[in-house]
Amino acid sequence: MGKGEDTRSKILDAALAQASEGGFESLTIGTLAAHTGLSKSGLFAHFGSREELQIAAIDAAAERFADTVFVPALKAGRGLPRVRAIFEHWLRWTEDSGLAHGCPLHAAAIEFDDRPGPVREHLVARYEILQRNLERAFALAVDAGDLPADSDPGQYAFAALGIVFAYYHAARLLRRPDAADRARAAFDRLLAGAPAPAA
Repeated sequence: MGKGEDTRSKILDAALAQASEGGFESLTIGTLAAHTGLSKSGLFAHFGSREELQIAAIDAAAERFADTVFVPALKAGRGLPRVRAIFEHWLRWTEDSGLAHGCPLHAAAIEFDDRPGPVREHLVARYEILQRNLERAFALAVDAGDLPADSDPGQYAFAALGIVFAYYHAARLLRRPDAADRARAAFDRLLAGAPAPAA
């Protein structure tokens, strides 16, 4: 990378760390200048506005997520081995990426879910890519005969996302030490096709 690209990469690393801890609303040119030691004018040279910075940080988070979750999972065989690899990498992705305060994409989804504008639109586009990739993994599991032929990959993907979001809630907000174990148990039931236990 050239000097400018290297500086931009360092800024985005700092932005992701800050978004992980304080959400995307905490991202401003001023706060990042303080965290990176760069001048505000130097940051404006890379990001002309706060909105542009937030969008770039969402892109950086999505790319890091893909590199940490989906790329390693490709080493697993098609079908349920790959689906399970995606899930396991997903549970650990923030720790593996050095984002000690949780998933910045999940934080952004909560912040921007009902706030129209370019940042929300960009975030939605990224989540739609995630949804398609997840559905594709389940479709391959159907093709491989690991799931029933009449399975709906979209429904499996929907349920898997629900399990991950429940895991975030239990692990981050409630600080439940059994959050990962419960998420894995729920995922195992999903793949086995077993009905959820009665309340």
